[in-house]
Amino acid sequence: MVVTQEDVARNVAENVAVNGSRKLSPQEIADNLRERIRTGGLRAGDRLPTQAELAEEFGVERGTVRQALRALQDDGLLSNVSKGSPPRIAEPARTAGEQPQPTMVGLAPRLVEGFSVPRVRVDVVCHTAETLMLALGEPVRQIHEGRVRPESIDVRILLPSRDIDLAFPVAVEGGGDGNPVHERWLAMRNAQAQVLRHNLMSLRSSHGIDVHVSFRALPFTPPVKLYLVNEEEALIGYYMLTRREEEWGSQTLDMYDALGAKSLLFSFVKQADRRDAAFVEESQKWFDALWETITTDLTLS
Repeated sequence: MVVTQEDVARNVAENVAVNGSRKLSPQEIADNLRERIRTGGLRAGDRLPTQAELAEEFGVERGTVRQALRALQDDGLLSNVSKGSPPRIAEPARTAGEQPQPTMVGLAPRLVEGFSVPRVRVDVVCHTAETLMLALGEPVRQIHEGRVRPESIDVRILLPSRDIDLAFPVAVEGGGDGNPVHERWLAMRNAQAQVLRHNLMSLRSSHGIDVHVSFRALPFTPPVKLYLVNEEEALIGYYMLTRREEEWGSQTLDMYDALGAKSLLFSFVKQADRRDAAFVEESQKWFDALWETITTDLTLS
């Protein structure tokens, strides 16, 4: 069984309900709609439900829905936005492989292409596994549908250690070990990584694919996210920091954080030219050096 982002959100919501209910944020609503677009629940040309219908579905105010729709518009996922009726899902950009796109939009198709080879290798440096978890849903779905069938999948992921003082997310005021901002990040890091590992490892029993998923802990906060696909493509994006608030349990967390799903991904393909080839090769060397030297075992608990 494939565990989805909705399962993670449901588990988090159940945990929060112990201390008090919370409403979905615009980012969470936008992520939910992005997932529907990516998995075909909403197709190019389809009209979105009205703002009133979306507000009722997600149990939020219309203003929250409008913020979520603006995020989708900024990502280029909507068309006919200002014509007096619900917007439509935009046609995919024909230059998707050439122009940088937000990670949430650009990563999944690159992973789908990467999973088309017999032996898949994906190496990742990131702050949490949320975007990677969601993006891997598409190639996993295609495997279940019989559209691709790799012989082996090897995924290695570097995440910040739970024991370090993170550069972000961090409380605007205060902080330190055991603070709620750190606890929130750690809970999300572990939950997302566990879902990712479960979804990939399940392919062993369901399809007989040789799957390996490994994690190691970084002794620092990575300022960028890096995805290396089959040693042929490197995708890099900068974490852009912003101040934001989020409800967590019974508290409102005021923090400096990065919205990794919105980071633009810049693609370097080994076969493009000598410059791109050098970037891919050096990025792979950098990842391997981190993996083999200063990183440590990572426990998802």
